Amino acid sequence: MTETAKDVILASIRAALAAAPEVAPVSRTYLQRDGRDRLEIIAELIERLRDYKAHVDHVTISALPPAIANACASYNIRRLVVPADVPAEWVPAGIEVLRDAPPRTSEEMDQSDGVLTGCAFAIAQTGTIVLDGGAHQGRRALSLVPDRHLCVVHADQVVGIVPEGITRLAAQPARPITFISGPSATSDIELSRVEGVHGPRTLHVFLVDAQEA
Repeated sequence: MTETAKDVILASIRAALAAAPEVAPVSRTYLQRDGRDRLEIIAELIERLRDYKAHVDHVTISALPPAIANACASYNIRRLVVPADVPAEWVPAGIEVLRDAPPRTSEEMDQSDGVLTGCAFAIAQTGTIVLDGGAHQGRRALSLVPDRHLCVVHADQVVGIVPEGITRLAAQPARPITFISGPSATSDIELSRVEGVHGPRTLHVFLVDAQEA
């Protein structure tokens, strides 16, 4: 069998590490579970998201469809990209729906007005939404190309601290992971903030309570 460049590189790494000392065990004495009240955890997530300039609607299950419709109207969204398995009730009437089945081209996604997805979970401590390509999330490109990202986060998907999130990721280690902490933004050496450089410049989160009020 022909040796590939990858084989050569990996062989070089193995040879370099052959005489390396054993790796010291990692201490796991840090906090691994957030024991705070759920309402406090949810409130922290909302605060972090808004601090990152994300828009947040805290809604009940029945109020989710009209909240999405109102957001689409406010952004003048007429063409909306969605993963193939997004629930029909999430998508407002009167909008051209671009379901990602078969996969949409980059041009189609770029010419849309936004994307609507779910998520794997969210971390309150860092205000981070995590996508792993699971239910209602679609492939990674969907959350990176359109200019507006509308994202549904259910309250039972919210964890308090980072170690809880990493534990969830360990269950599906081969999935492509996207961490979202507010709209896409970067800063130059003079700290001038520029949004939309490597992803959506607008992030709108719908935080859905598990039960009706």
